[in-house]
Amino acid sequence: MANSVHHPDADLPGAHGQPPGKGQIPTAEFRRVQGSDDFRELRRVFRGFAFPMTVAFIVWYALYVGLSVFAPGFMSIKVFGEVTLGLILGLLQFVTTFLITWLYIRHMNKKVDPIAARLREDLEGSAL
Repeated sequence: MANSVHHPDADLPGAHGQPPGKGQIPTAEFRRVQGSDDFRELRRVFRGFAFPMTVAFIVWYALYVGLSVFAPGFMSIKVFGEVTLGLILGLLQFVTTFLITWLYIRHMNKKVDPIAARLREDLEGSAL
């Protein structure tokens, strides 16, 4: 059985020594854009939001799970009626998920999409 390893450049136009077809973007153009200041800015802006937000959510989720496992007395404190602190914190997991999704969409629309649009226009302008 042959060992098949997929190279990330294999799907780029002209990657197999063949010239790109009409309407395709040459591989060299992808590399040029990848090395551009706009592309570096795109990565910085995306990562500056996505990485910290991911860490924050994982910590929040781990805290909830940890409290559920190691502090059941704390989580079973009744806040009102039969509603416990654990139930409220569990429901806040959903609220947090929706809040992060909304913040992500807002960030992408305001900060990332304009940079991505400039890069796309640049690449599309170099199509053969």
